[in-house]
Amino acid sequence: MAKVLVETSARHVHLTEEHVEALFGKGATLTVKKMLSQPGQFASEERVTLVGPKKSIANVSILGPVRPATQVEVSLTDARTLGVAAPVRESGDIAGSPGIKIVGPAGEIDIEEGVIAAKRHIHFTPEDAEQFGVEDKQIVSVKIDSADRSTVFGDVVVRVSPKFAAAMHIDTDESNAACAFGECYGEIIK
Repeated sequence: MAKVLVETSARHVHLTEEHVEALFGKGATLTVKKMLSQPGQFASEERVTLVGPKKSIANVSILGPVRPATQVEVSLTDARTLGVAAPVRESGDIAGSPGIKIVGPAGEIDIEEGVIAAKRHIHFTPEDAEQFGVEDKQIVSVKIDSADRSTVFGDVVVRVSPKFAAAMHIDTDESNAACAFGECYGEIIK
């Protein structure tokens, strides 16, 4: 049975070009720290602080490149810490989600919406999707075998694009629940 790489996606922020400048100064751009598994995506050197109604979380990673809308992706534990009711959504689906204050070294911004807990998902190219017998937007389950906490995750959305590389993304809460540490693979159950 073919298995898909499972990666943990920790809390992070996606920023617009305008917000990069507001937080880091006029003319600022994101500096590549490390390329990520998804083609063209990177973790940047720049970091911000999220300020919620309850508490703050410092040293939050920014992923590049810049996006058309600013978005904050947190785990549900992070959301409770911050004091925001982050809905579980696919990346980019931020309409009606709560806002938050984001603080950088050169300024701060208040976004009206954009805080979500990312719905667990699998990135596939069309060729990968065909190999696994799934299609774009299909909902599947994925079994992750680990030494002490084997887990089946339901409600996993398949996302297909020629711009993707095959990988499942779960957040830190989900990773901890399944002991999905280090190199980890999951089996798709339809």
